[in-house]
Amino acid sequence: MAFKEADPSLGFLTRKETEVKLPRPTRVKNKTPAQIQITAEQILREARERQEAEIRPPKQKITDSEELREYRLRRRKEFEDQIRRVRWNIGVWVKYAQWEESQKDFARARSIWERAIDVEHRNTALWLKYAEMEMKHRFINHARNVWDRAVTLLPRVDQLWYKYIHMEEMLGNHAGARQIFERWMKWEPDHHGWAAYIKFELRYNEVERARRIYERYVECLPTVKAWVRYAKFEVKNGDIVKGRACYERAIEQLGEDGQTEELFVAFAQFEERCKETERARCIYKYALDHIPKGQAEDLYRKFVIFEKQYGDTEGIEDVVLGRKRFQYEEEVKKNGHNYDVWFDYSKLEETAGNKERIREVYERAIANIPPAQEKRYWHRYIYLWVNYALFEELEAQDVERTREVYRECLKLIPHKKFSFAKIWILAAQFEIRQKDMNAARRILGNAIGMAPKDKIFKTYIEIELQLCNVDRCRTLYEKYLEWAPANCYAWSKFAELERSLGETDRGRAIFELAIAQPVLDMPESLWKAYIDFEISEGEHERTRQLYERLLDRTKHFKVWVSYAKFEATIPGVDDGSEEQEDSSQRQEALLRSRGVFERAFDSLRTSAPEQKEERTMLLEEWRGIENSFGELGDVSIVQKKMPRRVKRKRAVFNEDGSSAGFEEYTDYIFPEETGMQPNLKILEAAYKWKKQKTVEDEDE
Repeated sequence: MAFKEADPSLGFLTRKETEVKLPRPTRVKNKTPAQIQITAEQILREARERQEAEIRPPKQKITDSEELREYRLRRRKEFEDQIRRVRWNIGVWVKYAQWEESQKDFARARSIWERAIDVEHRNTALWLKYAEMEMKHRFINHARNVWDRAVTLLPRVDQLWYKYIHMEEMLGNHAGARQIFERWMKWEPDHHGWAAYIKFELRYNEVERARRIYERYVECLPTVKAWVRYAKFEVKNGDIVKGRACYERAIEQLGEDGQTEELFVAFAQFEERCKETERARCIYKYALDHIPKGQAEDLYRKFVIFEKQYGDTEGIEDVVLGRKRFQYEEEVKKNGHNYDVWFDYSKLEETAGNKERIREVYERAIANIPPAQEKRYWHRYIYLWVNYALFEELEAQDVERTREVYRECLKLIPHKKFSFAKIWILAAQFEIRQKDMNAARRILGNAIGMAPKDKIFKTYIEIELQLCNVDRCRTLYEKYLEWAPANCYAWSKFAELERSLGETDRGRAIFELAIAQPVLDMPESLWKAYIDFEISEGEHERTRQLYERLLDRTKHFKVWVSYAKFEATIPGVDDGSEEQEDSSQRQEALLRSRGVFERAFDSLRTSAPEQKEERTMLLEEWRGIENSFGELGDVSIVQKKMPRRVKRKRAVFNEDGSSAGFEEYTDYIFPEETGMQPNLKILEAAYKWKKQKTVEDEDE
């Protein structure tokens, strides 16, 4: 059994044998705090008190020269043994040399330093400690020898040069220090080395020497930092002309490398200190035009402060405009098809008022044609042309340039694929404002011929109608209907135009042509317009005929309601006294309206029995009409036909055919349907029995 339970992955041991049994944790029964609490400070203090004393070797007192020799021999042997073991450990060499130095045996100490240098001559600390030993004990020539060897072997270690020069300067050997500087400068050190040489000369008032060093400095390191230091040196020595010349030479010689914020800010501040505010302003503006926006934050800030101090409101606005220009330029460089940026850029230039700049921005913007000939890509782009044209017309007041802008825009749009009615209309309206109607008609005619649109037709017709050119309006409506024969709006407006001109027969003929069309986009609006047309003309019989023709096409309950309401408002034939006439006319109108409602109810019941809600709405309208006639009306006729509302449930299914539960809906049961549903009374009786039984159970 044990073999069967063994696991090969566990070395054929059982799971039970490999389980690690941990000791049970001690349960603390009393968890209340002790009366005497022990702090961390007390624990540390006790640990320190119980710490054993450190074992130190006994101090040895040397009493005679023999013991001293033995001591030195023993120590040297220890150091030599350590060196043999860890030859590359410079710390051992340093300790050995310093011990020999403490024994005043400088020859041995030098020997050890030299042996250490042979091991690691690139170790800067080794040379420093060696030279410091020689200087500390005033072995000047030895120290010079060490420094000279060090700077020869490690010429790129600035610390060695500094220490060497410092020693010579402390000894008063200025010529020797200068000579060392010259040796150093041949290696072309960084800015700190040149600055140290210049400061050395200035400490001894050697201004001309310092100037010559600056010339070599900017030639060796042609950087902004070097030139700014040179200029500040000249200004500090009171030579403003030479300081300005330094800045100008820096800009000229450095070229693109000199186009930095640091140089221009320093130059502008120099001119500002010299009370040359115009020079400073020109420098700031030049810098803002040539330095990228991301690298000129401090420059903008300094320029704003400068303008607030020395300039006026216009100057400050120019600064803000310049900053925004840079932002927009950077954005359009990234994406030239970002038309929102071009809109903002053009608005900025329009606020500035420089017409040439505005035109330049618009020309650059419209040059970024959308990459694809799809209308959705052109929507924002077209508004650039619109804004450009409006600027030329309203702000620049240049008629020819405005006309040219519209012309070029219309040439650019691919009218065979898509067009923009707005551009055609704006171009035509511009010509109208210039009192050139022929040009406007020519533009709109081209629009209809190349890219007809509803908006173009409507605008063209409206313009001709305002000019009372009726024949042109008729021609345009004919063209409109040839292009869009299914447009009910065009048919209605054409007929309305004829009616307004008193041409009733022409209007009626247009309506007849319209309703005869096989396809219409909004036939209900066309029929309504035709019926309203006949009602306004007082042709009640024609109106009835229209309703009957419409009912032949559709049996919608709204048509029946409209027909019934029409009959309820139309008076009958005049005969007898006024009161009798009025009463009889109302009675006739009610009867005609009631007859329409009865026809409608029968039609909906027979042709569309499932449309119960529409029938209910029809009955409600009928009841409203009966109520409106007061005593003449008979609401009971309608009330007998009104259905009863009941709530029912029906199954709901998902798209895949699975059941999604049940939903509640309202059903309408009409009186004539009661006999057709024999189970309904049984259900009602069962419901009453269940309700009665529930009440009896509660009483018990």
